[in-house]
Order: sequence, then C-alpha cells, then structure tokens
Amino acid sequence: MADRVVFVTGGAGGIGSAICRQLAAAGHHVVVADVSVDAAGAVADEVGGTAVELDVTDPASCEAAVRGVAEGPGPVQVLVNCAGWDELKPFLESDEAFQRKVLEVNLGGPIRLTRLVLPAMTDAGWGRLVNIASDAGRVGSSLEAIYSAAKGGLIAFTKTIAREVARHGITANNVCPGPTNTPLVQSIVAQSSDGDRVIASMTRAVPMRRMGEPDDIAPAVVYFASDDASFVTGQTLSVSGGLTMA
Repeated sequence: MADRVVFVTGGAGGIGSAICRQLAAAGHHVVVADVSVDAAGAVADEVGGTAVELDVTDPASCEAAVRGVAEGPGPVQVLVNCAGWDELKPFLESDEAFQRKVLEVNLGGPIRLTRLVLPAMTDAGWGRLVNIASDAGRVGSSLEAIYSAAKGGLIAFTKTIAREVARHGITANNVCPGPTNTPLVQSIVAQSSDGDRVIASMTRAVPMRRMGEPDDIAPAVVYFASDDASFVTGQTLSVSGGLTMA
C-alpha cells in the first residue's frame, strides 16, 4: 500500500487513536487532528505522524488545519471523519444549545472537512473519504435522538458525495460502530442517571454479547482507505457484533 497522507479527526480519542495506529502500521503518514493538541501530539509521536489542533465546529480551525497539512506532509489524500460527541438524554430534555453542539460535531464537521479536502483529491484523481457514523444512525438509539439524526444524516451525505465524486477516482464510505468501549462512552454513562442501564441493554442486544473495542473498528477504516477498496463506494459497514444486519 502506498504511503499516503491520512487526516484523522478526533484522532486522539479511543476509536480515533486505534485508527491512527492501524493506518500507520499500513504504511501511511497519519495526521492526528484533535481539539486537544497535547493528546494529538502523544498519538502522533507514537505512530510517527503529525499532530494538528482542530476544532471541527470552527470553520477557521478546519481551514487552517487542512492548509497547514498541505504545506507540510502534503495534500490530504485520505480523510477519516472520526470526531464525535454526545450525551444520553431524553429528547424532550434537550435544548437548542445541545442540539447545535451534537449536530455541529457529528455532522457539520465532516461536511466542512469534506468540502476542504475534495478539491485536491479531484485534482489528483484519487481520494478516500471514510466517515465514522454509527448504528444509531441506521436503527435509532434510545436517549440519542439528536445524535442518531446527525449520524443518519452523515450516512446520507456520504452516499451522495460518493455519487458526485466517483468519476474522479474518489470513494466515500461509512463505518458504523455499535456500542464501543471508549472514554467518550464511559463519560456519557457517568453523566447519565440511566447510563448503566442503557449500555447494559445495548450490550445485551449485540449477538456477540459484548461491547466493541476500538481495535475492532479500525480494520474497516484501513480497508476503505486502501487500493483494495477501489471499486467500493457509497457503502455503510456496521462493525457492531451483529447489532444490525441490514
């Protein structure tokens, strides 16, 4: 596999860091982009990559990050939109501020990063877009109405982009984790009075009877980023122990 410049948003997180490690092991130069530049730096040092400070909700931050990478390692050839955020709460207890944050992190961020990297990919006649969606966006998830809407929107966005850019040698695909043991999930559980019950219920719904681990998710991303997936686009792959099978 060719050494390509891979830009991973949320790259210092649980799933994001596992993706960075496995993409680096596959021979890519990994740009670890995260709102915490110190955490990003630690992962970048581990994988021999580059750390970039990135707030996916801030257009100026996104523009500066993509421009800085182009001036350094080179134009982004593979974009992995992994940054995400949520809290468990009934829909009627959510408000406008919560709604904006969930939609901006989980949907707005991937949209603006995609817009920024596509011109260089189009010029090169090659590119990979891999969006980390969620099974919540496919089948819904209790106490995650806005998050489910954002991830469902991300799946639809990815399919549309896949149609528009296919003739330029660019693919766009979704990876949908199910319940996954990450620091974000642990913090969500800790902040919710119903968190333990919801996670236990979700885990019981998984035929394999366990939560996923970040290292379970990353191989799907490595595949979609590879030349082996050159004829695969607009697809949504659940890596969820069989939680969804459609």
